[in-house]
Amino acid sequence: MVKLTTELIQNSMQYMNPCRDRELDLRGYKIPQIENLGATLDQFDTIDFSDNDIRKLDGFPLLKRLKCILLNNNRIVRIGESLEQYLPNLESLIMSNNNITELGDLDPLATLPKLRTLSLMNNPVANKQHYRAYIAFKMPELRLLDFRKIKQKERDDANVLFKSKKGKEMQKEISRKAKTFVPGGNMPDNKVTNLTPQEIHKIREAIKNASSLVEVEKLTRMLQSGQIPGQKPLQAQPTNGQQEDEEEMETDQNGL
Repeated sequence: MVKLTTELIQNSMQYMNPCRDRELDLRGYKIPQIENLGATLDQFDTIDFSDNDIRKLDGFPLLKRLKCILLNNNRIVRIGESLEQYLPNLESLIMSNNNITELGDLDPLATLPKLRTLSLMNNPVANKQHYRAYIAFKMPELRLLDFRKIKQKERDDANVLFKSKKGKEMQKEISRKAKTFVPGGNMPDNKVTNLTPQEIHKIREAIKNASSLVEVEKLTRMLQSGQIPGQKPLQAQPTNGQQEDEEEMETDQNGL
């Protein structure tokens, strides 16, 4: 991984893109987090962060000029709060092929006053029930979702749904499911799993280096069941129901 330093920003490609916007190309460095963007001096309309290892959308200074952020093919699982304070003129956010999972995790984007284009293609959240309706309801100014126009009928139907009694209950459930953990944190201790501190550290490192949220969840399940990557379960013989789960986890483990 390459840290996003002032030197990297200054030495990266800068050019006028086909839209006649000034663009900074930070693609493919395996950057783990967004930082040090004050070094751009707010000189860019577009920043391309595609093909990196960014896990959380945050870390921005005030960038009044920035209109478009490209974040394809990262590992984003969370979106920071108060982005509107730092990106007041952001119009386009492209986050295809990331790991956003819950509808409630998208709520921070609703505060961006000028956001008009959003792509979440190939994120787990895009398969959620009421995905387009929820976004249309929460972001009334958004025009394009996954490169498809949000039609007025979609918006009207979404408003009817989520303003109803049932819809309000759905919103509470969506908020409840929003992520509250950081990958690698909230791990059980060795009293629960009978693992040594060294084994717990090994799993923590495996989770930090996981390539997807699915892999994080698999590793977490292994730890909770008393397993570490490459080893047999450490706990006593499970019951029939537990046996099925452990067989599934062992299959997953062999595929990691």
